[in-house]
Amino acid sequence: MASQKTIRKIISSPLCPKPVGPYNQAILVNHTLYLSGILGIDVKTEKLVNGGAVAETRQALLNMGHILKEAGSNYNKVFKENYPARSTFQVGKLPMAAQLEIEAIAITGEVETI
Repeated sequence: MASQKTIRKIISSPLCPKPVGPYNQAILVNHTLYLSGILGIDVKTEKLVNGGAVAETRQALLNMGHILKEAGSNYNKVFKENYPARSTFQVGKLPMAAQLEIEAIAITGEVETI
């Protein structure tokens, strides 16, 4: 039996702030993209955006979009009409005193739902 090679690629978008810890923005394994926790940080100031949870959410989703695009994916391959599996949990404190952090798993390439 021939072994299959798994492709693992680090994904980093220059349009997003650098991670606040020792991790990558995302890792692409074959056609599955694992995005690290994304905060509402402005790439120019490297600080959380002002405006509370709503503004942080918008910025985090914008940052997510840049990472998805860098990997050859998009929001449609994360958020679908068929709800994805997900987890929601409360933590004591997020980095930089952020009000939220978004993690996601996406796919690249063509999709067929069966």
